[in-house]
Amino acid sequence: MSYSRVQETVHRSYTSKPKYSEIMSGVPEDYEQIRTLGDLLNICYKHVNVQEQMRSNLIAKLKKGEHPFPGIIGYNDDVVPAINRAILSGHDMLLVGQIGQAKTKIAEAIAQNLLSPIPIVRGTITSDIPILIPEDELVALLTDTEISRTKPEFVVSPECEDIIQANKLETKIDWVSGADRYKYILSTPDISVKDLVGQIDAIKIAKKGVELYNIESYSAGQLLQARHGILCIDELPVLDPRKQVSLLSVLQEGKFTTGAYPIVFKPDVRIIATANPIDYTHSGKIIEPLFDRLRSHIDTHYPKTVEDEMLIITQEAKIADAKNVMLPVFMIKTIAKITQMTRVHHDVNHDKGVSVRMSVHSMEMVVGEAERTRSIIYGIKAVPRFCDIHCIHQSSKFELAEMEDTRQNRKNVLDSIIESALKEVSLEYIQRLAPEQLTKVKNDFAKNKTFQVSQTIVGGSGKRVDSDYESQLSKFPALKQAVNETIARVEQEQKQLIEQALQLGIKTDNISLSQDLNGEFTASVTEVILEGLRHTQPPLLDKKDTNFYDLA
Repeated sequence: MSYSRVQETVHRSYTSKPKYSEIMSGVPEDYEQIRTLGDLLNICYKHVNVQEQMRSNLIAKLKKGEHPFPGIIGYNDDVVPAINRAILSGHDMLLVGQIGQAKTKIAEAIAQNLLSPIPIVRGTITSDIPILIPEDELVALLTDTEISRTKPEFVVSPECEDIIQANKLETKIDWVSGADRYKYILSTPDISVKDLVGQIDAIKIAKKGVELYNIESYSAGQLLQARHGILCIDELPVLDPRKQVSLLSVLQEGKFTTGAYPIVFKPDVRIIATANPIDYTHSGKIIEPLFDRLRSHIDTHYPKTVEDEMLIITQEAKIADAKNVMLPVFMIKTIAKITQMTRVHHDVNHDKGVSVRMSVHSMEMVVGEAERTRSIIYGIKAVPRFCDIHCIHQSSKFELAEMEDTRQNRKNVLDSIIESALKEVSLEYIQRLAPEQLTKVKNDFAKNKTFQVSQTIVGGSGKRVDSDYESQLSKFPALKQAVNETIARVEQEQKQLIEQALQLGIKTDNISLSQDLNGEFTASVTEVILEGLRHTQPPLLDKKDTNFYDLA
């Protein structure tokens, strides 16, 4: 194609209105069919910057009544509105909260849901958008003529220019999602300024023979690798002041320089930083100019209700074989209560906090315990029970404040919390039983009978085996009736949890009831009733040797 034809094509594209309808901010409706630089020029593609993408896409979701950040639970009344205000105002953000409060998950959700796909030259690591190249420079690249730089600004990488010169209008384009333009940095002492702003690459100098301060000797840092996206800086106060300074000009002016390079970098990046409240309030942990330039400071918090914690557990728990697992609603509730009780316990260090991960990891742990003790051996579904609960010691992480922080002391505190949670949850179901039912259950046990519970005893064997739960229940007619009535109530609660989960887009495979539970669900409910009968006033049952329930 002749020089004049190329010049005309590029000029028309740069100066004409877009020839497409948008499905998101800056995204053509048939964008997946646009695969080359020539295609971009033909439709007169116009890039929309990150701030406008986030703002426009948020507005579109709010108009439709959609939750802008699916998967962020328990923040609808305070944190989500604050984030929305910040985005509409074009602010960079500092999220302040204790461990396990979904701060980095929020940053990921913003990138995934509010950043539009953008067209970059295939093979570039700095998200190089070809139509951002100045018109005369792009013409020069497409016609193999000398480039006349008008200003010392990084627009696309030298590698991108080489690709365009080699392939011309057939240069391949990839549409990169917002999730792929999210970069995460955990602030650690070994993070360097060069990691953030880039550095002179000695290998490039040796291989290409370029001059020391030629842009071709530059290797991009995190700021430029996050270009046209979001850079999440986790635990910002840990970053020492010298490194924090390198972020100032990006936050204030949207640009930075590095070393002795006579080049200005404009990454078009939104910064979302996180901080722990202890560090946030500590003078000097975040340098004052940076503290000021992160214009929106948003406080996060732990789930305020047991229900929110339960939904988070359901969403976040990684169950390897979800179709072979069934999580009873009362087990999820018990795990949630244990974590919430731990957070407010007088012996636990409240400044350090107790992460939601304790809930999630504990749920995963009891599933693993049910698999280890029953599911794998007997080829049945894994349905956790109360007797599996003490395995969570290895997944429960917290620090003590009012006593010596030893493993034994933490074990004692957690044991007392587990006992309280089991009591609370089981009594919820016992209190729904009629007093006369409880009297009948007492009469069942009055005949020198005991009920044995164990992780290794199956719920039902399909044949007469005295030790399995269903066979034992046949000897306790009143107890069996109480269990059956409670099963009906639990099934209703299970359906309500499933409905809530589906509304939030949470998978429900592992909380759905099925016909192949082989008595395991019945066994799990039975343990709830037996445990509750220990805590009536006065207690109806006593538990001896950790495995046998008999008359108190």
